[in-house]
Amino acid sequence: MSEPEIAFEREGLLGIVTLNRPAALNALTWAMYDGLIDACAQADADDRLRALIVRGGPKAFAAGTDIAQFDGFRGADDGLAYERRLEQAVGRLEAVAKPTIAAIEGYAVGAGAALALACDLRYGGAGCRIGVPIARTLGNCLSIANHARLLDLLGPGRTLELLYRARLVEADEAVAAGLLNEAVAEGQAFARAREVALEIAEDAPITLQVAKDAVRRLLQKRREVEGDDLIARAYASEDFREGVRAFIARRKPVFRGR
Repeated sequence: MSEPEIAFEREGLLGIVTLNRPAALNALTWAMYDGLIDACAQADADDRLRALIVRGGPKAFAAGTDIAQFDGFRGADDGLAYERRLEQAVGRLEAVAKPTIAAIEGYAVGAGAALALACDLRYGGAGCRIGVPIARTLGNCLSIANHARLLDLLGPGRTLELLYRARLVEADEAVAAGLLNEAVAEGQAFARAREVALEIAEDAPITLQVAKDAVRRLLQKRREVEGDDLIARAYASEDFREGVRAFIARRKPVFRGR
């Protein structure tokens, strides 16, 4: 029997979610989003757990949504449905009542970066790379909520530079910019995340919950700004269809601004 693409396990006071599709660099499928939502519910339902770690594999935390799933998209409605489904998973991870920590090795790109940003803390191996290069690849867009997650960490200038230049940020720069809390030796992100999680697990749970809820409430207004018109504009564009075709064909897209 094959291993699940989302694995949830308990280790003492810790819950551990593993994104487990290594042959595809953990490119996220609909089933994986559903599995993540279920894992978050399990973590919240277990009063014994004091922290939750989310990790990927040695080559990728998650290399975005599996692009093959976009091949059948025909317009704005498909894009809106996708972004809502993605936000169900990302938002559920963000809403976990316990402290959450992302352990990042390799690529955390696109939706993979969104999952990492939804965690409270992020620790990355020296070889990790984080970004949302959609302006160069697919020609789609982020939701308002995911723009807000970047903005909360980076501020407007760095957020726009990251999106405009469609580049991936390496570990040391990610620490300086605020995308990572700490960079560690390659292959040691999970060990460091586990060490921090065990430290947190000794703290007063209600104090931690209040701190998390207070920060979340202060940030929540940005998540609620209406942005369906922006999503519709991107996903209904010919550029998006060209981006998907080019990605599947492994060629450089030709964007025409329409």
